[in-house]
Amino acid sequence: MSSSEPSSSEPVRPPPGKATWRAALRPVRMQRVAIVAPARSTATVFTEMGEAGMVELAAPADASLETVTTSAVVRDDVAAIAGWTPAALVAELSARLAPHGGAVVPIPRPRGVEAPSLLRSDGLRGPLSALVATYGTVPYRDIDPTPLAAGAYMVMFGMMFGDVGHGLLLLLAAAGLRLGRPRGLARFRRAWPFAAGAGLTSVLFGLLYGECFGPTGVVPVLWLEPLTHPIQLLLAALGVGALLLGCAHLLGIVNRWREGGWPVALYSSAGIAGAAVFLGAGLAVAGWYAGLDVVAVAGGLIAAVGLTLAFAGFLAEAGGGASGTAQAVMRLFDVVVRLGANVVSFARLAAFGLTHAAIGAVVWGGASALWPGRPVIAAVVFVVGNVVALAIEGLVVGIQALRLEYYELFSRLFQAEGRPFRPWRPPPTSREAPSCPSGSGEACTR
Repeated sequence: MSSSEPSSSEPVRPPPGKATWRAALRPVRMQRVAIVAPARSTATVFTEMGEAGMVELAAPADASLETVTTSAVVRDDVAAIAGWTPAALVAELSARLAPHGGAVVPIPRPRGVEAPSLLRSDGLRGPLSALVATYGTVPYRDIDPTPLAAGAYMVMFGMMFGDVGHGLLLLLAAAGLRLGRPRGLARFRRAWPFAAGAGLTSVLFGLLYGECFGPTGVVPVLWLEPLTHPIQLLLAALGVGALLLGCAHLLGIVNRWREGGWPVALYSSAGIAGAAVFLGAGLAVAGWYAGLDVVAVAGGLIAAVGLTLAFAGFLAEAGGGASGTAQAVMRLFDVVVRLGANVVSFARLAAFGLTHAAIGAVVWGGASALWPGRPVIAAVVFVVGNVVALAIEGLVVGIQALRLEYYELFSRLFQAEGRPFRPWRPPPTSREAPSCPSGSGEACTR
């Protein structure tokens, strides 16, 4: 998937009101409509439609009024043009067009045509949706993972950046961004939920690690010291990775079912087949480690079933035959290799957590050693060291969390590219130049 943003300079307004929890897990529901108007007032009705910014047409989002008007279909002095609009805005759009003689008529969705996607932006979802929009456009039938993706990102950030003091500074920065202070950073105001979430999880993991601007002893160790128990931290990181990958597989199954029904969900490596391989491998490893032969054998069987389903899916896609079989075998091998690589990738949660703790220990150790004889220099070392750690490592950790989000999790959620909702708005220069639709004859001039 590639990044796709609406071309209009004005933000797209989602439907008002709160959605049910099920509706909130997918893009805004779209309705295929026909905008109908008397031929004599077509330009007026279409101008009002464009100023409302609620309808996506087949024409480009920045097409002129003349282009849109001449593309309308005219029958018996009535012009019509088809497009997409959020279903919840149909009544509002109808009310805006009615005084000008226009009407909004719901029509069936053409077979094989995918509706455009518009993510919800109520509350915190608006700023957080940038996390998904940067990766690409969510297909219309897929789950909108914005809340879950944001939560996963912040947990991973906090695990790699666990420090109470640094987390509180991030919370302070989030408050400043929320209030638009300093003014020079006002353009980054929408990023305040990310800073707040990252700061909160950093504080929580800092309490678990006993870190506050390093191992200062200001807060007790509630779980483990990273530098003292690196193996336990590594196992915890792999466990968090396995949990996140499991959630991604579950969401992937739902997406495959919505995209192509049970056959796609069953045989896709990003559906039930891939989830079975992942679950089976996990059970086999856990059973072997714990000495539970029954669990290990059951896991192996589940993984074998998943591999068989995935192979059948790859073979069907390749068209069968010797070349198709070879291609299916290679793709199946890639699934197995990536399975282990994906889990191991989450070891970086522990690696960067250890790095953060090590930098904090070095800064605190240096400041402590200098304090008896040179307290001013010790204070400078402590402040500068923490500022450098906060700035540089915060950036690195943020990038690493984003990398895990995109390459390890989103690759299981999305198998296709969606199309962003781009409502038509007439350019200012075309709003004063109404024209008649093609085929209207004398209806416009009478």
